[in-house]
Amino acid sequence: MEKKLPTIKEIARRLNISASTVSRALHDHPSIGLRTKMAVKKLAAELNYEPNQTAIFFKQRKTFTIGLVLPNLREEFFSAAINGIEDVALDHNYIVLIGQSHDDLAREQKLVETMKNHRVDGILASISSSTTHIEHFEQMKNYDIPVVFFDRVPDAKDIHSVSCNLYDSSVEAVEWLIRNGHKRIGYLQGPPTLNMKHERLDGYMEAHKKHKLPVDESLIVSTNLSVEGTRSAVDALLQLKKRPTAILSFNDYVTLDAIQYARQKKLAINKDICFVSYANVPVTQYVEFPPLASVEQFPYDQGVSATELLFRLIDKKVAGQESPYENIVLKSELIIR
Repeated sequence: MEKKLPTIKEIARRLNISASTVSRALHDHPSIGLRTKMAVKKLAAELNYEPNQTAIFFKQRKTFTIGLVLPNLREEFFSAAINGIEDVALDHNYIVLIGQSHDDLAREQKLVETMKNHRVDGILASISSSTTHIEHFEQMKNYDIPVVFFDRVPDAKDIHSVSCNLYDSSVEAVEWLIRNGHKRIGYLQGPPTLNMKHERLDGYMEAHKKHKLPVDESLIVSTNLSVEGTRSAVDALLQLKKRPTAILSFNDYVTLDAIQYARQKKLAINKDICFVSYANVPVTQYVEFPPLASVEQFPYDQGVSATELLFRLIDKKVAGQESPYENIVLKSELIIR
């Protein structure tokens, strides 16, 4: 027969005390004497007693678990964000359930539903490149599960979010290229769903305006973030009669794909064509031709800020308090290599 797990009632029966006394002794309640506490804890250890977590969760109205939905774990950017998230979670005695959407909306929806069914106390999310609406996240309000978006933040009202200011750094990046003699600067943007705030594009346009340079719409192309999509977008730029001498690219991974394609077309990187990017991921330090500059978006800090915000929302939820929507914007920084 399968051996039954020891319970508080079993400890109470053996010591001839009440179950409530055992519970208070195990939690070091000041109303319980030292001798009783020691007897209870000694017997509990001998019986290999473990607290009923379900009962504890029910009493405290918490499962001490948060969900994390992000595009993928391959990118160093999100790995750094996870480090920040887990550091804060550990400080709060929480564990993190991680799910990858792989930039697929249906998969993202399934992950959110699964985390809801596991009764997570809150969800952190960086949306997929194919996410066209956030109804699946908004539904979490019906279950008192707060959601905080970070980095890839939807363009929606009434949400909690943490992101980086990419407008100012985009202006700075393009101005740096202009000061270095570039007049025709391409802009390789991401999918429309990830450009909802258009900070990068707005910064690109503003820098041209400040330096009285006309914006050639043919220099603005898009990639779906796949290798093929990036190659196609770069090819469109290289086919122009007056091709760009520099390209501002969506992120470092897209830039590395673009550089590889440009090299295949026999272009000398940082001579015939230059690249400036976003994310400043460490791996670019070890490639032969990294982007000349990259915008640091501080993924660790974003992860920390988003998780701290989520825990504030969880605490207010348990206390029955209202939580006004917060949109935290961190400063980014152009890193010149």
